[in-house]
Amino acid sequence: MPVTPSYPGVYIEEAPSGVRPVIGVATGVAAFVGYVRTGPEHRAVRVNSFGEFERRFGGVDRDSELSLAVQQFFRNGGAAALVVRVPRADARPASVTLLDKVGAGPKSALVLDAASTGSWGSGLLIDVDHDDAADPKTFNLSVQDPATGASEHFTGLSSDPASAAYAVAALNDPDRGSSLVRARAGASGAGRPVPSGTLGAAVGAPTVDAAKNYRLTVQPDRPTKPDPADPTRTVPAVAAVTVTALEKGERLPSSPAGVAALLQRKINTALGAADGAAGLRVRVLPTADGGLRVLGDVDPLVAPAAVDAAFTVTGATASGDVADGAALLGLGGATTNVGRYTPVGAKRLGQGDLVTGSDGTLLPGAAALIGSEAAYTGIYALLRTDLFNLLCIPDATRAKPGDPTSVDTGVDPEAVWAAAYELCARRRAMLLVDPPPGVDDPDRALDWINQLGVKGPNAVAHFPRLRIPDPTDGFRPRTVAPGGTLAGLYARQDTERGVWKAPAGTEAQLRGVTNLVHPLTDAENGVLNPLGLNCLRTFPVVGTVNWGARTTAGADVLASQWKYTPVRRLALYIEESVFRGTQWAVFEPNDEPLWAQLRLNLTSFMQDLFRKGAFAGRTPREAYLVRCDAETTTGDDRDRGVVNVVVGFAPLKPAEFVIVRIQQLAGQSPS
Repeated sequence: MPVTPSYPGVYIEEAPSGVRPVIGVATGVAAFVGYVRTGPEHRAVRVNSFGEFERRFGGVDRDSELSLAVQQFFRNGGAAALVVRVPRADARPASVTLLDKVGAGPKSALVLDAASTGSWGSGLLIDVDHDDAADPKTFNLSVQDPATGASEHFTGLSSDPASAAYAVAALNDPDRGSSLVRARAGASGAGRPVPSGTLGAAVGAPTVDAAKNYRLTVQPDRPTKPDPADPTRTVPAVAAVTVTALEKGERLPSSPAGVAALLQRKINTALGAADGAAGLRVRVLPTADGGLRVLGDVDPLVAPAAVDAAFTVTGATASGDVADGAALLGLGGATTNVGRYTPVGAKRLGQGDLVTGSDGTLLPGAAALIGSEAAYTGIYALLRTDLFNLLCIPDATRAKPGDPTSVDTGVDPEAVWAAAYELCARRRAMLLVDPPPGVDDPDRALDWINQLGVKGPNAVAHFPRLRIPDPTDGFRPRTVAPGGTLAGLYARQDTERGVWKAPAGTEAQLRGVTNLVHPLTDAENGVLNPLGLNCLRTFPVVGTVNWGARTTAGADVLASQWKYTPVRRLALYIEESVFRGTQWAVFEPNDEPLWAQLRLNLTSFMQDLFRKGAFAGRTPREAYLVRCDAETTTGDDRDRGVVNVVVGFAPLKPAEFVIVRIQQLAGQSPS
């Protein structure tokens, strides 16, 4: 800030330099849109490794072309992907209804749906407790997904729609809400959900008779079996187990947490020795008022029919040296509810209507893949992302089930490519166009590229399709679209050489590829390349490589300035970097000081690219130009609030044809 001298001495004032560096944007961020079995729907989720993709979206699935494309992307050197899951058309989310009481006349207190469709939601586990409840309408909620280990805990929720902590609003909040479930209101006038588990009263400081064994019984109501006396009814399959909560002379822990740990250990020991109780365990937790809560902790893999088992605790009849252990621990007359709410449980006690999740059977069609711009679904979910450079839609050329030579009747590749290309043009990204199934020889490839609708600088097409090992089928070869593999190659080349280097040549190996659907010859390559169709080739020693670097506007007859992929991608890189790096200039005074700053900053950016070898030319003057002055911005422009900056560069075009002239010298006289 300005200094006001008031005494003799030296004053220091920091002055702004006017240097605002333009930082180059990332170039290898690939977006994938299509079907995958689990994960958030119609939302671009960034994953930085295939392991992270497996955790978020379930990994490779046989019906998911996208999952194989993402695997190939990371295998070929990709580092960042945006995944937009488009679910099956008939998929449904899992759901569980929580009731406000156990017994007669319960009402629906809260309905929880899995955050997205699919069978994954059936494995959700939900706990409710009333610990530290400020009023009779307050409760706490925990949600867990055992498959991924994700868990959430919400405290102080309210069943009152007028409350600021209303459960439906809190759980559905886009920033602070749940990522596992969505909430719906229950019945009008319903209370809060009843707590899960068996809940006892405060233990207090009981008097313990050291000469007594304090026993109680624990009865799980799941799994069940037919009642021998009445086959139309069911009864618990596991008999009640007797637990000695406190043996003669054993001291009762002084804290509720210690009592809970003691009881948990003894109940689980007894269950472990009981017939038919494999996988049945409990958790015993202290409550806020000093009581105990017995919750189910059933292993869903070992005992799937008992996931929501209710464990009823009753006291042993006092006799001789046996005393009532349930009464001692405040569990005498305890209220019993399901141990954990779950969509795969049974409708009973405090658990109301249940719906198991379904993956569905109808893979998404063209309309679902394209989606709605207004609703940000399908490819338009990418409008909510900051940046992507490459777009792959493997489902656009999905094969018909049972017929790998035909396109699925539910998709229209041309319609998907047209919408995707328009989006890429808006977002300065490149669309990777895949050949459909059935385009498996040069003649069909010739027909396809001639009829392709997206002939523009922001699209790249490759041929033929690839054969890769399928981990869902014993690693037997499977035919897939090449887009995901090529996206990984592009990202790898950007890192190793720069976006101005053509992602082709002998160093552009395609990893994880068994072979090509059609091995091309030089002559066949020579027919397709001039039409702007990049060929994938297999050479001895080198292996399978990308052997083309043209955009779909790169046909010789079109004579486009954006004929080559690296030239177009470099231009998009410069455009996006300059766009982001000059935002500070908006609303600055439009005069020479601003123009000088723009020239300085952009010249520094372009000079850095020149030093890295991004441009043709021996000197900066030959390689690029940056102009911003009174000539580019006229008085009329200034009156309209416009400042014009001209940035130009001399592109490095790939050496597509290397011609070596060999001449035989004969009859040379010795010198």
